[in-house]
Amino acid sequence: MYVCGPTVYDEPHIGHARSAYIFDVIRRYFAYKGYKDEMVFVRNVTDVDDKIIDRARKEFPGEDINAAVKRVSEKYLDSYHNAMQQLGIMEPDSEPKASEYIDKMISFIKNLIDRGVAYQSGSDVYFDITKAKDYGKLSGQSLEKMEAGARVAPLENKRNPLDFALWKSAKENEPCWESPFGKGRPGWHIECSVMSSDILGGEFDIHGGGLDLIFPHHENEIAQSEGAGNKFARVWMHNGFLTIDGKKMSKSLGNFITINDICKEYPEEAVADILKLFFLQTHYRKPIDFSYKKMERAKNKINDLRKVLSNDFGLTDLKELNPEDKETIDSFKFQEKFEKAMDNDFNTPQALALIFSMVRHCNTLVADYDALKMPGLKYSIQYAINIIRKFSGILGLSLNNFDVKDVKWLPRDLRKRIHDSFPSIKQENILSDANIIAGEEYVNLKIQERDRARQQKNYALADKIRKKLEDEGIILEDSKDGKTTWRRKL
Repeated sequence: MYVCGPTVYDEPHIGHARSAYIFDVIRRYFAYKGYKDEMVFVRNVTDVDDKIIDRARKEFPGEDINAAVKRVSEKYLDSYHNAMQQLGIMEPDSEPKASEYIDKMISFIKNLIDRGVAYQSGSDVYFDITKAKDYGKLSGQSLEKMEAGARVAPLENKRNPLDFALWKSAKENEPCWESPFGKGRPGWHIECSVMSSDILGGEFDIHGGGLDLIFPHHENEIAQSEGAGNKFARVWMHNGFLTIDGKKMSKSLGNFITINDICKEYPEEAVADILKLFFLQTHYRKPIDFSYKKMERAKNKINDLRKVLSNDFGLTDLKELNPEDKETIDSFKFQEKFEKAMDNDFNTPQALALIFSMVRHCNTLVADYDALKMPGLKYSIQYAINIIRKFSGILGLSLNNFDVKDVKWLPRDLRKRIHDSFPSIKQENILSDANIIAGEEYVNLKIQERDRARQQKNYALADKIRKKLEDEGIILEDSKDGKTTWRRKL
């Protein structure tokens, strides 16, 4: 799966979050269905672009443009990575940058020229749209109508108004590279064709991105990739637009909401789940309108989920489960219905509704347990909670206690930090302290952090660590000699 990633010239916003999260859910679901080992997930970074160049001139006036562009792209890529980590979005298996693929782009363009589907005009190179097979098939547009409305911009010397740039000749105070066509830089569309085919081959399963990329970006990707002799993507997936109170998100309108803005509005341990649940309630292909009122409703639903999971008895052996209760729960055919919803073009609103139907049933069991004090009921409650936790996790909801030991994609800095502390732990078994119920190694790591805080008389931090572990079902007990032991909450 290849997904068009960020153009790194500004702080990531909630539109970026929606796109990244949608494909994260799709990836998680494929892993659940047994494709974890077979999946390769690629998300590119555009770090060569007009917007990045403009930002570099504004932020670093007078500085060498190549150095300034590099500083801008690195700065905002770091911001994007931090935001993805805050939201619990898994890292891609591969994250190619456009600037690292210039030589391969040049080779790809030479191949297109040799095949007669591209032509050089001065130091520019254009794709000949008349050589594209069924151009417009992805966007459903007629080539004749597109040609009628197309215009050639000043300084462009191309045969057809719809021909698009593969290589742009160098301009003053812009980054450029040497090439057989002259000094210049690649066009935007060529990036993804080159990076995807280099990593995934000339034909791969899924290509994703935002709805706004269908035309011209993805349409042009298809044209140049097929022009190079590749079959390209088998399936195209596009997420819908995100608006703010009914209006398109725009800095000029003052309704541009960054991920940092959202994180400041909600508790650190809850913000990712709240935003994700807000996204889940709308099918990924449909537009979604953001408002803080809707976020508050999502917050309440997350609280409902957390509340039912607080009844967790920590039971791993469910042999004492009342057969009648198990039969009642299984009669919902929850897993079958959940998979049917997700198999139907990833219908997350329906999948989410099923989770909350199980929450309601679990609450009924809890009420019966509180009233009747029947010990056997706690096994039924645990059984229902396990189901809720499992399928919430497939949707990427952490709820502070979802165990995703099977998932190997975790933030680099977290993997390194835990691995440095416990070098004997295999990388694939390292647990994220943001998303995962405490494992033994993780708890010991947090106890060490708490001990250091107490030694430094930072008691507020020590209390915060204790409280975090308690929320995750771990009780710390300090002995008189200063040693700390722990147990799971029953």
